[in-house]
Amino acid sequence: MSNVRMPRKGSMAVWPRKRARKSYPRIRRWSNQTFEKANLLGFAGYKAGMTHILGVDTKKTSPTKDEEISMPVTVVECPPLKLLSARFYKKNAYGFYVVKDLMFKASKDIVRKLSLPKKLSDTKEIEQINPDDYAEITVLVHTQPRLAGIGKKKPEIFELKISGAIKDKLDFIKNHVDKDILFEEIFKEAQTVDVHGVTKGKGIQGPVRRFGISLKQAKTEKGRRQPGSRGAWCAQQHTMYRTAYAGQTGYHPRTELNKQIIKIGTKIEEINPKDGFVHYGKIKTTHVLLKGSVLGAKKRLVIMTQPVRPFKKELPVPTITHISLQSKQGR
Repeated sequence: MSNVRMPRKGSMAVWPRKRARKSYPRIRRWSNQTFEKANLLGFAGYKAGMTHILGVDTKKTSPTKDEEISMPVTVVECPPLKLLSARFYKKNAYGFYVVKDLMFKASKDIVRKLSLPKKLSDTKEIEQINPDDYAEITVLVHTQPRLAGIGKKKPEIFELKISGAIKDKLDFIKNHVDKDILFEEIFKEAQTVDVHGVTKGKGIQGPVRRFGISLKQAKTEKGRRQPGSRGAWCAQQHTMYRTAYAGQTGYHPRTELNKQIIKIGTKIEEINPKDGFVHYGKIKTTHVLLKGSVLGAKKRLVIMTQPVRPFKKELPVPTITHISLQSKQGR
């Protein structure tokens, strides 16, 4: 038989491979696109599961043009977001730093679930702020999981950037205090988004599964599932971190670029299987169909942002003729 050779897996770009601090990520890079009006550059939703759709292929250069095709999609439930605070930054030689946080009054059920400061900012205070005094303005938002079918009460809090000039950002915050922010106000069908999340945790795994190294020959000393070399004999005087060893696998913050939005729906009867999604339940609010798979476990929060590497042309979306509501329970 031929000796199958394969390069080992595992990018050096994401290191160390340790557990994420929390079940949802912090966004480290934002889109530089210009938009018509000030708006949030991201939104969050809960991964419900996968299904498939049937639709007519509308891509002009496709071999299956005008034919019915099947496409796998991931269903993400996106209940409305609410503003929790406005965050103001200034800039010095070392970069941006926070100078002020204006906390808005939250509802009673949110206050019960979160440890918020007792003294909150007066909403009139934001009217007195001069936008020219600050280099950047962002917002802290919180989710509303009680509106979703996730069966969860404690909301997640995370920071989102706003597009536009500083004055436009401030006007956006003033107009959305104590108001629900909907997914369809930020994204539209057929566009692409970057999906940020935390991958499924696999626990501690050996180097064969963790990095895809080859099994050593039979009767090899000191184990078949270990690396053959621990590195150079001299110079560094220790085992290099690049050597494949056992350790944490999965539950890492990762980003998937350019996932296409196939459909944004509000009618729950169009998406809910008879008994709901396995390990999730029934969807109750706005839902999004993303093309292909999405990282992370069910019920886990994923954050969708405007793409940092957008396509030059918008990809066409198939004309949906059927969304599978078949149970995903198996036989």
